[in-house]
Amino acid sequence: MALSTTRRTPLSDQVIAQLRAQITSGEWPVGSRIPTEPALVEQLGVARNTVREAVRALAHNGLLDIRQGSGTYVLATSELAGVMHRRFADADADQDQVAELRSMLETSAAGLAAGRRTPRDLELLETTLARREAAWHSGVAEDFVQADAAFHQAVVASAHNDVIAAVYADLGEVLRAHLRHDVGPELIADRYVGHGGILDAVRAGDAARASVEAGRAIGMCGD
Repeated sequence: MALSTTRRTPLSDQVIAQLRAQITSGEWPVGSRIPTEPALVEQLGVARNTVREAVRALAHNGLLDIRQGSGTYVLATSELAGVMHRRFADADADQDQVAELRSMLETSAAGLAAGRRTPRDLELLETTLARREAAWHSGVAEDFVQADAAFHQAVVASAHNDVIAAVYADLGEVLRAHLRHDVGPELIADRYVGHGGILDAVRAGDAARASVEAGRAIGMCGD
C-alpha cells in the first residue's frame, strides 16, 4: 500500500517508520536481505531518493548493513541492538566481559523460568533443545550457533520478564558472535556442552539448580 503524503511528518520519516516496522516485527529477520530499491519504490509508492534516504538512515542507526554489489541486509532489530553489535560483536578483547554478561542474564532468567514456566514454555524448550542436538550432529557450526541461541532465547522467554527479554533480544547478535568465537569454525566433539540439565531443572521448578546449570553451560563454553 502506498504511503500518504498528506501527513504532517516528512515522507522520509514515514518510510523509515515503515521499514523499521518490517524489521522489528520479524518480517525481515536479522541476516536477511531486504527487497531491492526498485522493489521498495514500487511497494511504498514513493520516489527512489526517499527510499534511499530511509535506508541510509536505518544503516546509520545500525539496523541495516549496506553491502555494495550484494544488497542491504538486516543487522539488528533495534537501534540499541545496532549499537551493541558495532561496539562488541567483533571485539575479541571483550569476549570475557560478554561471557560475564551472558552469565548474569541467563542464570537469572533460568532461575525465574523455573518458577514461571508454563506448559507451552516447556514444549518450546523441548523443541528448541531437540533442534540444538540435531544441529550439533549435523556438524554445521553456524546451524548449531543459531539453534543454541534459540534455546537460550526460549529460556529467557520462559522467565516472563519483558525487560530481560528486550535486553536479551537487543544483545542477540553480540551473544551469537560470542558463541561463534567459542565454537570456532568446526564442531569438536570434546567441546560439546549439553543443556538438558537446564531443561530438567526448569521443568522441576528448581530455581537454584536452573541457575547453576545455566551458569555451568556458559562457563564450560570454550574450555
